[in-house]
Order: sequence, then C-alpha cells, then structure tokens
Amino acid sequence: MNVAQVALVAVGWSAGVVLLGVVAAWLLRRASLRWSAAVVALVSVGGVAVGVLGTAQAMFLSQHDLHVVITVCVVSGLLSVAVALWLGERLVRSTRRLRDAATRFGDGRPFEAPAAGPRELTDIAGELARSSDRLHEAAERERRLEQSRRELVAWVSHDLRSPLAGIRAMSEALDDGLAPDPARYRAQMRTEVDRMVRMVDDLFELSRIHAGALQLTPQTVQLADVVSEAIAAADPVARAKGVRVGGAVAGDVLVRADPDALARVVANLVMNAVRHTPSDGSVVITGQADGPTVTVAVADACGGIPADDLGRVFDVGWRGGSARTPDPDAGAGLGLAIVRGLVEAHHGRVAVQNQAPGCRFVVTIPA
Repeated sequence: MNVAQVALVAVGWSAGVVLLGVVAAWLLRRASLRWSAAVVALVSVGGVAVGVLGTAQAMFLSQHDLHVVITVCVVSGLLSVAVALWLGERLVRSTRRLRDAATRFGDGRPFEAPAAGPRELTDIAGELARSSDRLHEAAERERRLEQSRRELVAWVSHDLRSPLAGIRAMSEALDDGLAPDPARYRAQMRTEVDRMVRMVDDLFELSRIHAGALQLTPQTVQLADVVSEAIAAADPVARAKGVRVGGAVAGDVLVRADPDALARVVANLVMNAVRHTPSDGSVVITGQADGPTVTVAVADACGGIPADDLGRVFDVGWRGGSARTPDPDAGAGLGLAIVRGLVEAHHGRVAVQNQAPGCRFVVTIPA
C-alpha cells in the first residue's frame, strides 16, 4: 500500500470514532466536566488506535504483530483516559471552590478568591473579587448617603421650623398691635424669609445635580475674574467677622467651564472658609494652571477638621458637628455637597486636607 491508501484507510476508520465522540459529547453536554475530559481522551486515543488497527489489518500483519499493536493501543488508551479523568477531577474541584465562593458572595459575604486553579478560573475569581470590592464600596457609599439624607431631613426640618415659628410669632404680634418696633419686626421677618429661600434654592440645586438634570454651558472663563467676584461677594461678611480675604491668580489662566457653576463653586468655598475662620484670621484663594488642568485652592484658619470627619466633609447635610443650629447663617450643610456635585459635573475632583492653621480645599478641573 502506498502512503495515500494508508491515509484513506486511517481516515475511514478514525472518522467513525470521531462521529461517536461528537454524539457522546452532545449527550454529556450537561454532565460533569470530568466526563467531557474523558470523551476528549477517548476520541483522541481511540481515533489513533482504530486508524492503526485498520491500517494494520489492511497491510496483512501477522497475528502476533497485530496483538502487539492492539495491546499497545489499549494500554495507551487506558493511561490516557486515566490522566484525563484525573485532570477533569482537578478541574471539577476548582469549579466547585469557585462556585462555593460565588455562593458566599451571593449571600452578602465578601468574595474570597480560591488560591489555586486553572488560569481561566483564577481570572474569573479575580474579576469577581474586584466586583466584590466595588460592590462593597458602593454599598458603603449608599449607607453613608442614606445616613446623610436622614440627617439632612432632620436638620432641614429643624432649620425650617425655627424661622417659621419666629415669623408666625412676629406676624401675630404685628396683627395684634403688640410689636414695640414694627419696622424691626418686618426686617427680621424678611431676613428669616431670605434664609429659607437660600435653603430651598440649595435643596433644588442639589436635587438637580443628583437627578442628572444639571445642564452646563461650558465657556472659556478667566479664572481671575471668578475669584475676584467671589472675594467681593464675601467681603461684607468677612469684614463683619474681622476676617481678611485675599488671594492671587495669574491673569492669563483660562478654564473651560460653566461660568455660573464655577462661580458657585468658588463662592461656596470662600464663604465656607470665612464662616469657619475666627476673627483676625485670614482666607487665601489661589489659582493656577497645571498642564491640562486648572487648580483653585482655598485655605482658611478654621483650626483643622478632625480626621474622622475628613471623609464626610462633602456629604449632604454635614455641618461639622451634631448641633442642630451651629450657626444661624450656616444653612443646611449643602454648600460643600453642591461644590462636589458641580465639580464632578465638570469631570473634576475636589479634596480637603488639614494645613496649619486650618484646612485647604483644592478643586481641580480640566482646562
């Protein structure tokens, strides 16, 4: 027989084994992986063995030589199937460990990736571990957000109740003619109304940010102008408290941002710094271009923020203490939360750090 005839005989005999292997694989498609591994081994070795036997018969080998060939094929096949079953069992154990870890993860416990296993399974385990960490961080953020919301509802309810009660008392005194100084009563009522309006405006702005309904109109803005306007707006309050406000921004620093939103960010940071800086203290605003970004920093003399509170500074409703009325002009603790929302809407970031004699807020946004 020539080589072509030998090849045709081998293909003919092996094709039957391959066909049986395909049928077996389909029947065992829902069975354990160990049986799939056994089928692969049987088809691989069986195809070779049957091809060899068919070719040996076609070549009219002697009975002794044929028995030798059969013995070699059977022994090799058994060894191959045994190794395949062993490898399949290892794969099954690895998948079971991964399944158990995923079950614990589904029950709310942290995902613990199996220490060993095939590379594909360890890759899946690693991705599940990263997903577990992200979910844990998201759950922690949600817990903190929910806590902030509850605190916000309590604080806003109190802060609205107090001026409303005062306005009601003063209006009743005016109606009954019992007010010793009607003009002063009316001025005080106007002050309380303005404070409530600012609070409601902050709540509305924050709700737009959280709902994703904030529409920004980016323009090229000169940073020095924004900082100058914020300083001018804060100057009356700063003078009344005896706080010095100043800063330095290069006149050629330009930033692509929504003018109103950027002005709100800087103004909120400056007013927050003035409010928490004691008399004879100072607030310093600086701004600079740093490659593809622009940085605005506001440093005050508040004495620093406790380390446990640094992570909560930008939370909704946080006002630096548990007191319900820490400052009549402090609002509802929404200013810094609005700052973070507006900065993130510009794809930037805001951070705070303690720096003697107070703390330093840093806003970084793309230029």
